[in-house]
Amino acid sequence: MTSKQRAYLKSLAMKLDPVVNVGKDSMSPGVTQAVEEAIEANELIKVGVLKNCLDDPKELAVTLAERTRSEVVQVIGKKIVLYRPARKKEDRKIVLPKSEPKSE
Repeated sequence: MTSKQRAYLKSLAMKLDPVVNVGKDSMSPGVTQAVEEAIEANELIKVGVLKNCLDDPKELAVTLAERTRSEVVQVIGKKIVLYRPARKKEDRKIVLPKSEPKSE
């Protein structure tokens, strides 16, 4: 993912509210499943890390990304933004900017 694409996704994520919250149970299978379902439906999601979760949000972001085969867009404080394009191109809701300028 290029910095331009990451910046675009960050701008989209600013309007989002967390759809999943990670609490004291940290990375339970239920949390992973909830993130998987949310990212499948929306492509771009925000995950909140509650105060009673003792794990580092950056470590949680990496673990969630690995388990859901998604990419970490950003981690700010206790908010994690993850992105994974839809499996089928025709189902994609988010169109990323081109990674390189077109050469003529």
